[in-house]
Amino acid sequence: MPDEPKKPIEPPPQRERQREGGLATRERPKVERPKRFKVILFNDNYTPMEFVVTLLESVFAKSPTEATELMLQIHRSGMGIAGVYVLEIAETKVAAVHRKAEERGYPLRAGSEPE
Repeated sequence: MPDEPKKPIEPPPQRERQREGGLATRERPKVERPKRFKVILFNDNYTPMEFVVTLLESVFAKSPTEATELMLQIHRSGMGIAGVYVLEIAETKVAAVHRKAEERGYPLRAGSEPE
């Protein structure tokens, strides 16, 4: 049986290839960045300040100084942004805040909103 001649490899269709300055390039689809959400903590008159500082350190990885400054901002203005995350992480952080506060019997509330 004689060997059949090999067919040459065909380049991708023209819509995928362009010539720019002598180089063959492919068009890449634009990838959108995911929407980001602010996690907001709300002030109340019952949750101790020390608990809020500890919570900011453990859940949001704030330094003791950052946590104290943010806690004071929340206390003075009624609310503060603890962090900005993609939706799934923001929802997880809000749930962690509520769980930890409820375990200790505090009414601390948190929420998220688009950035």
